[in-house]
Amino acid sequence: MSKKKRTGIVYSTNPDFEYQTDEPLSARSLPANAQHLKIWLERKGGGKVVTVVRGFVGSAPDLALLGKQLKAACGTGGTAKDDEILIQGDFRDRVLTWLTAQNYNAKKAGG
Repeated sequence: MSKKKRTGIVYSTNPDFEYQTDEPLSARSLPANAQHLKIWLERKGGGKVVTVVRGFVGSAPDLALLGKQLKAACGTGGTAKDDEILIQGDFRDRVLTWLTAQNYNAKKAGG
């Protein structure tokens, strides 16, 4: 646990003590057919194009798993952080096809 997220306690001699955080408990992930995902295309520094999937409601491990599956489906790299999935390159059509095949409600967004 990060030191920044610890609140109120500086030191404890109790061996069973657990730090309390202000973070909410991990959210339960909605089923695939209840998710409403939007697929964006963004340009990052250096003119690199990134496909971004936003709108996932659920826990961080489930987001990471979905990101891993999308990266494998596209055959490219990326990351899953800050409640969004970044896929390197313009893979909007492939991501949309894969998500709809997995029963996610997804659509393209932006320009």
